[in-house]
Amino acid sequence: MGIYLNPGNATFTEIANAKIYVDKTEMIRVTNSFVNTTNKYVCISRPRRFGKTFAGNMLCAYYSKGCDSRELFGRFKISGDPRFEEMLNRFNVIKIDMNSEYQNAKKKEALIERLTEKIQRELAAAFPDISFHEEDSLGESILNVYAATGETFIFLLDEYDVLVREQVSQSLFDEYLSFLNGLFKSDTLRPAIALAYLTGILPIVRDKVQSKLNNFEEYTVLDPGELAEYVGFTDEEVRQLCEEREADYEECRRWYDGYRLEGLDIYNPESVVKAVQKKSFGGYWGQTSSYEAISDRIRQNFAGTKDSVIRMMAGESVPVNVRSFLNSMTGFSTKDDVFGYLIHLGYLAYDRKTQTCRIPNKEVREEWALALNKVPEEYALTTRIIEDSRELLESTWGGDEAAVARALDAAHIHVTSNRSYNNEDALQSAICLAYIYALNHYTVVREMTAGKGFADVVFIPVKCSHPAMVVELKRGKCAESAIFQIRERRYFQPLAHYRGNLLFVGISYDEKEKTHECRIERFVV
Repeated sequence: MGIYLNPGNATFTEIANAKIYVDKTEMIRVTNSFVNTTNKYVCISRPRRFGKTFAGNMLCAYYSKGCDSRELFGRFKISGDPRFEEMLNRFNVIKIDMNSEYQNAKKKEALIERLTEKIQRELAAAFPDISFHEEDSLGESILNVYAATGETFIFLLDEYDVLVREQVSQSLFDEYLSFLNGLFKSDTLRPAIALAYLTGILPIVRDKVQSKLNNFEEYTVLDPGELAEYVGFTDEEVRQLCEEREADYEECRRWYDGYRLEGLDIYNPESVVKAVQKKSFGGYWGQTSSYEAISDRIRQNFAGTKDSVIRMMAGESVPVNVRSFLNSMTGFSTKDDVFGYLIHLGYLAYDRKTQTCRIPNKEVREEWALALNKVPEEYALTTRIIEDSRELLESTWGGDEAAVARALDAAHIHVTSNRSYNNEDALQSAICLAYIYALNHYTVVREMTAGKGFADVVFIPVKCSHPAMVVELKRGKCAESAIFQIRERRYFQPLAHYRGNLLFVGISYDEKEKTHECRIERFVV
């Protein structure tokens, strides 16, 4: 048992014995289907703290010859798979944490040379009857073992993209590419590799690295394929966790849900575990990352970035061309590059069907709010609207019609241009932005089917202590007509059980003066 070659199962044992453990071992069934096939080169990318390292430790414990994991896995789902015994602890595993290697390297430029030497020493100790040569590459050393013994290797390379994200010197980067190319693009070495499993935050860099690793099958947050349910926690898993730990499932959804992959609701696992452990919901993911990743990019202010950010803060989805981003840390030139990057980091969620992105949940929305505070020159009014949103919501509950109208004056101008000001969609966006604090207490639905038509914006409370709200918009008419339409078309019908705790909010706007009028009425009939 070595550090790099054939590690043991101690790390995964700790994970599996934690107070909260969600059984993801059926992922092994998928990786088993890759072993010794034409699809044995795979690259898995997902955001930070979404289980990449956990999965690598699990696979190491399962495949490595350096341990006996039959009893460890015997209590988990994978033990019922027909191929469970076939591949259990049958391979030479080489496990590398590139982030750890890079961060701990005293001489960064010697990183690849030192890493190669350390692994080769372990190979020499494990196979004393085989002759190794000092000038051999790691690939040549592995080929020597294969030629002499017929034994094959599984590579588990975690954080493969760290040198991309750290933007290291060109000489080190080129040496790293040569290292990867020698291991994974050699037809001579190919029979000796049973599986190459790479993980990272970013997919394979398309303008520099792809030609070196174009034989890899990629599984990303844009297209996770059969690995979708292993990207994070599924809705079913979170519901079960909340029941077991007596945590508020609906609150957990609002905070951490929002990534929809292959028809599955996917949650941030790091945050869910901490929330149900502490029975307190908060921005746990943000404690392990930096909102500066957002502020640094939106500060570049490419055409359309600001308008799209404001619309997403208002709860909308915006179009994005994810093909624009080349998966590198350089060459950002459009808002699509920025949004593509933030999708891979988890700060935005992507809908492949509609080709749009949005802010996924409350936890991430708070990170965006912090980021906007770091770019006051471009987003000062947005930040002020967000800060004033709590007061606006309380004004609405208290029936302060003038305060509501004033807040909408500012928000409406902010989310629109002169040409789009009179667009009713723009007013809906203004309302959602102005009421952004309401997302702490409500589910907001635009164009909700209700009564004899569609209610413009409906606020459905998470807790019955807050009033439900039906908002109707009118252009060039009085706010009273909006209240009348709510009643006449019975937009309140789906919310009738909130009678006595239901507000009708009628809003009109003057196209010439660019001002708003508001009427608020409580439904008590």
